[in-house]
Amino acid sequence: MRFFRIISSCLLGVAALTPVAVMAATESKDLVRSAPASTGFSVRVLVENLQHPWGIAWLPSGEMLITEREGFVRRISQDFRQISKPITGLPNLLAVSGQGGLLDVAVHPEYSRNGWIYISYVERQDERSSMLGTALIRARLKNDRLMDVERLFSMQPKSRGGRHFGGRILLDGRGFVYLALGDRGDEDRAQMPRDHAGAVVRLHDDGRIPQDNPFIQQKEIPSEIFSRGHRNIQGLAFHPVTGELFAHEHGPQGGDELNRILPGGNYGWPLTTYGVNYITGSRIGEGTTKAGMEGPLHVWIPSIAPSGLAFYSGNAFPRWQGSVFLGGLKSQSLVRLEFKEGRVISEERLLVNTVGRIRDVRMGPDGLIYLLTDAPNGQLLRIEPKGTQAR
Repeated sequence: MRFFRIISSCLLGVAALTPVAVMAATESKDLVRSAPASTGFSVRVLVENLQHPWGIAWLPSGEMLITEREGFVRRISQDFRQISKPITGLPNLLAVSGQGGLLDVAVHPEYSRNGWIYISYVERQDERSSMLGTALIRARLKNDRLMDVERLFSMQPKSRGGRHFGGRILLDGRGFVYLALGDRGDEDRAQMPRDHAGAVVRLHDDGRIPQDNPFIQQKEIPSEIFSRGHRNIQGLAFHPVTGELFAHEHGPQGGDELNRILPGGNYGWPLTTYGVNYITGSRIGEGTTKAGMEGPLHVWIPSIAPSGLAFYSGNAFPRWQGSVFLGGLKSQSLVRLEFKEGRVISEERLLVNTVGRIRDVRMGPDGLIYLLTDAPNGQLLRIEPKGTQAR
């Protein structure tokens, strides 16, 4: 049995959860002070020894679901002192390969009524195939087993290789689910007709294709597609005030982007990019702009390798209201962007080289910020106002 260490301060019994080794509560470590905003904060380690954790979602009970890329879903008690055995019932075709495996998890906004959770993962074309692509299921969780499993989407065509699967899920509360897809390491696919690669897909929450999708009348582009021309999106979020959809994506050597996602938008990859070829440093495509292509709101050169995306609207950090947070894998940092009138006006790097590669960033129901670190012994961390008591 794998060993988990959990740091917390109170003990609440939760049925069907397996107790694990618990460390005594410790003081949060004041790792960094946010100088531009003069916002002091601490970082608390909640769970350790997760195998490349990828996504976080909260159940109405306050319990948390965490996916591990290696093929596990865990349910964690509200007080972080208990964690379930791996949830069973995942699809047989799930493939762990390179950057791919079990990816994101999301809970339906009306979960208390319908019980649906959504999971993205990398699937094989068949049991013996090396042809892979991103897929989306929904299921109900009963006694730590997935039941009533329905596959809502399967990326086509499948291809070999273990790169650029995308995988972020976002539900909008209006009956739609969004899924981000990477270009699978084959850059030309992002502009190819009849190809899902390098797209954001929009579906009804039961998998039906919305009749108001932007390409519904075009035979050359799959009707599921909402936007295209992306390289590898690993962050999706709605603006809490305007409702606009935002995404960031990995560039090549430089050129990571933050984009406002418009229905029917083409975001240029690989025709337009601020990045260059890894080996030669030569230009990719036709430059940084092109007529008919959407340009980024913000660009990172050199790359930070962004993953996870969350707008902050809580009360715990008043000076961060309206900021967007994202994790940096390569930069090993938590990035905060400040917006004004729809533009990025400042950038702040937090936790630089402190906690490692940050895979996911979420604002919790308590208004605190939660992080997952990408490592064989990955951690669940919580950003708290300085001086917050353990709970």
